[in-house]
Amino acid sequence: MHPTAFIVFHSAAQHPVEPARLRSTLEAAGHRVISEKPFEAEGRSGARWEVSGSVRQLRALVNPLDGHNARSQDSAIRAQSIAVVSAELLHAPKKLLVMDVDSTLIKQEVIELLAAHAGREAEVAAVTEAAMRGELDFAQSLHARVKTLEGLDASVIEKVRATIELSDGARELIAAFKAAGHHVGVVSGGFAQILDPLAAELGLDFACANDLGIEDGKLTGTVNGQVVDRAHKETMLRAWADQLGLGIEHTIAAGDGANDLDMVGAAGLGVAFNAKPALRDAADARIDIPRLDVIVNLVGIE
Repeated sequence: MHPTAFIVFHSAAQHPVEPARLRSTLEAAGHRVISEKPFEAEGRSGARWEVSGSVRQLRALVNPLDGHNARSQDSAIRAQSIAVVSAELLHAPKKLLVMDVDSTLIKQEVIELLAAHAGREAEVAAVTEAAMRGELDFAQSLHARVKTLEGLDASVIEKVRATIELSDGARELIAAFKAAGHHVGVVSGGFAQILDPLAAELGLDFACANDLGIEDGKLTGTVNGQVVDRAHKETMLRAWADQLGLGIEHTIAAGDGANDLDMVGAAGLGVAFNAKPALRDAADARIDIPRLDVIVNLVGIE
């Protein structure tokens, strides 16, 4: 039997999808579209095609159409994301989705929300931006940013927690995975004091984040224990997959910055969500619209 993979393309509602161009490119290279399943959901429309050929062959063929290697493509093509997903992942009876938190699961950067209470938001935001672009060592930048919080009353954590906004489609994405019998975890360079209650509310299977130092009701300006950096994120992805008895090829990882590169690269499908260039150009799939639940379309969860 010849290998097959799935090509999923989607675009924002205001931009037309161009399946004819994709089909002609595939046919010219000797690939056959075996089946097609269109979808339409809030903020996007598209289709999932089963296509003859390996994941490697098809990614090499379609990535230029999606602007990965051809940034001069017209805006309608760039607005459309095209992903190649292995048949093995799409048909897997059990999958694990692991997401970054700040600017992925949620709309904000928690360290910046905390820093605002210390009057240091702009300073911390600039460091966060540089770290997510991959210009600074994450652990060093985290220690520097957390230092600005020293002396804040610990009650600020509850105030920040109350302002957290989930990304559009996040709740729907988690509900769809859980209803289909799959698993969802989050791993964050942020803080467990913020993340753990949110993970419990959402019914997540796994959660891992940094532990803020607190003494006598005040933030110490330090973090306790292991820093959750890009290497640790991949470690947790693999550990949770092992715990569930899953191969890494049955995992999906999603994030937005350089700190997510290792886990996105290791997963069976790595997803860049409105990401910085360092991650966007390295990921298997891109979501460039503000709907996190596009992931359900990518991996065939109905």
